[in-house]
Amino acid sequence: MDSFRIAEERIKKTLEEGVFDNLPGAGKPLPKDEFEHLPPELRMSVRMMKNAGFTPEDANLRQDIRNLERLINDCIDPEQKQELKRQLNEKMLRYNQMLSKKRIDTNSGIFKNYEQKIEKKLFGK
Repeated sequence: MDSFRIAEERIKKTLEEGVFDNLPGAGKPLPKDEFEHLPPELRMSVRMMKNAGFTPEDANLRQDIRNLERLINDCIDPEQKQELKRQLNEKMLRYNQMLSKKRIDTNSGIFKNYEQKIEKKLFGK
């Protein structure tokens, strides 16, 4: 017997027993979907990311960080490279502050790199 049939039978049995009769919110309309503005094929993935603690802002910052790292690697102008590094440091700091507010461990590779740069500037390590 496949798992779907087993689940269906258990749901039917539970319905017959009346287990679902007095659930909170019974008879009330479902809450409005906060992701209804998104295309249907994206809603579930966005909902899962939100439930896991990730937001579009997180994803955008991570993408910006990756783009800046690529630009720095490809840059040959020292002044422009320095400006890109400054922008990268700002993005990394903002990203790690966002993670700290969510109480997510910020000892990522990105943060360790930034942490080492701070220690080097402050303590000459």
